[in-house]
Amino acid sequence: MVNPESISVKDVMTKSVISVDASATVNEAAKMMEDAKVGAIVVMENNTPVGIITDRDFAVKIVAHAYPITTKVKQIMSSPLVAVGPDETVMIAADIMYTREIRKLPVIDNDKVVGMLTASDLVNQLAVSTEEDIVKRSEEHTSELQSHVRISYAVFCLKKK
Repeated sequence: MVNPESISVKDVMTKSVISVDASATVNEAAKMMEDAKVGAIVVMENNTPVGIITDRDFAVKIVAHAYPITTKVKQIMSSPLVAVGPDETVMIAADIMYTREIRKLPVIDNDKVVGMLTASDLVNQLAVSTEEDIVKRSEEHTSELQSHVRISYAVFCLKKK
């Protein structure tokens, strides 16, 4: 099986990330997310990532509290921003996501957002790893069977003599 401790976040993350200034409205952020077809947007203040808004935030924070669409993203963003570095392992990232109960994890390198790791990215990696592992095990099993057949045939030939 592929070892999750040997796979780095940069190998699995989504590299296209959108951001919005903290002074933007939730309506502007929602339109940006819809246009980019993403489920999260990083909130920036003075070119520094300070928070995140996810599609779930719109349902839980905005709709549930009946905030107007002119509400500033800074008011509803999740902050402080929980993030991970690109060289971190997916195992560490998955642990952070699990313990913090988050589904989207920004990837930051030198104060710059370089990607986004999502729960879907992890599941997709697991599915690919599992498929590769199945093929590898199947090949190993086939090789073992071929070896057993050769040995059995050799024994059969020796007994026949």
